[in-house]
Amino acid sequence: MAEQCQDTLRCNPSDLRQAMSVHTRKITDSCRDKDCIEDLPVYLTAGSQRILEGSAGTRVRCAELISTYIDVQPVAFDRNHYCIDITFYYRILADTIIGANRPATLCGLSVFTKRVVLCGEESCAHIYRSDDRCTPDARNRSSRPTAVVEALDPMVLSCRVREACDCGGRDSCPVQLPDWIRAAFDEDLSMQGDRRRLFVTLGQFSIVRLERDAQLIVPVMDYSIPTKECCDSPGCAEDPCELFSRIPFPAAQFTPKGCDCKPQPRCAQEGCCGK
Repeated sequence: MAEQCQDTLRCNPSDLRQAMSVHTRKITDSCRDKDCIEDLPVYLTAGSQRILEGSAGTRVRCAELISTYIDVQPVAFDRNHYCIDITFYYRILADTIIGANRPATLCGLSVFTKRVVLCGEESCAHIYRSDDRCTPDARNRSSRPTAVVEALDPMVLSCRVREACDCGGRDSCPVQLPDWIRAAFDEDLSMQGDRRRLFVTLGQFSIVRLERDAQLIVPVMDYSIPTKECCDSPGCAEDPCELFSRIPFPAAQFTPKGCDCKPQPRCAQEGCCGK
């Protein structure tokens, strides 16, 4: 095994304790995207839509990515490539003025769909997992790679309110929402038939990759043993002075900053939508 390590892994045989077979995910292909989503309609809750009908001076406070739906389908003309259809679901919070300059909060949903084509390689093996649902299509999907999407909360670039007769575009086709998305809102969403509609322009950063299960042999230098002791309750008693002694001194916070330093956005510390 040491000769195999020296030939293929180019490691030091004297440091090799043994070789271990591991099961992991191999990334077959990946890409990154920077989408500017213009004039994305916001489907407000019923109460928020009633407020919008008689409001003025609306602006979007923030947008939060609440979930995604990912579907992987093989490309008909290239069996090594797969279409990844990704649907992003955003919770939108906006502020508006009603009556005698009284502020009100609007809440709604925006939906954005995109398609990515990546190489997923071929596999004749059918892979089933205990957490997969038993559906008639389970066998057809069992040989496909797994798609993974990493995305940040979107940046709100602009917003505007338009009359329903001027909407068109994305809002012209009804959107089919799954029940678990509708359940994320306290009220029913107003999907169509409204006099006014709120639109937002969002900036979305995302990374998409395809993965396949793989078995690899890796050299083992040593086993990783946790150094943290287990605790039987969340409120374990610990000497506060001992805890404080392990905190590194924050020297950077005592260093004067230049006048051209920009303050960090508040949203980066507290999270979007005040979370």
